[in-house]
Amino acid sequence: MATETLPPDVARWLAEHHRVVLVTLRRDGSSQSSNVAATFDPGTATFRISVTDDRAKTRNVRRDPRVVVHVLGDDFWSYCSVSGEVTLSEVTTEPGDATGRELLEVYNAIAAEPHPDPDEFFAAMVAEKRLVLRVRATSYAASGLPRDR
Repeated sequence: MATETLPPDVARWLAEHHRVVLVTLRRDGSSQSSNVAATFDPGTATFRISVTDDRAKTRNVRRDPRVVVHVLGDDFWSYCSVSGEVTLSEVTTEPGDATGRELLEVYNAIAAEPHPDPDEFFAAMVAEKRLVLRVRATSYAASGLPRDR
């Protein structure tokens, strides 16, 4: 499936759901999964996830960028499992740098309300050595999603 043909109803559903399981590949080829929060941009068919530089998922995607983002619906029977390839931003090193600003965009897209103190947020992101993991959708499988009529 080309990302240009991602049905609008599926893209819209993905943009409305933030609880996902990110599945990466370990060195031996076995899967490693992490529950994370993500935001999805229908215009670019891309997920964005805040990660830390020293975690297994980050090491895994540096070695092999193929992942699955399994998006959880509101009930057990609704989901969308999206395959894609990862690109990583630089690690944020200066409060308010480009990566820090993108991390704040990701946070604000997922959270119910914008972060109340961006300066505090930027400092925390530098201290945690955070970066943005981006997944461009290449294919998907879904069940229980509403369809446009």
